Amino acid sequence: MKEITAKGLEKKVRDGERVNIIDVRESKEVAQGKIPGAQHIPLGQVLDHLDEMGKEKHYYIVCRSGGRSGKACGILSKQGCDVTNMAGGMLDWSGEVEK
Repeated sequence: MKEITAKGLEKKVRDGERVNIIDVRESKEVAQGKIPGAQHIPLGQVLDHLDEMGKEKHYYIVCRSGGRSGKACGILSKQGCDVTNMAGGMLDWSGEVEK
């Protein structure tokens, strides 16, 4: 599974790179703040949103600590999606957040 550190993804966001980020945390966790521009799809609903995800796009998957996003990466990669897990999750994120 491909991984990126929170600092690595933060640099991409800060540099204005066009990134597709999916936050797989639960709604109450996301309400505390998420990466600006991230799409919220709880882990249990990831397969329900496959039609919305273009297989030609690359996605960075985020959760609280990296465990659920790792599971989501496994699920999505089996479906042919190009995904990277953000290791350490939002616990390691020190960049800007939106509520």
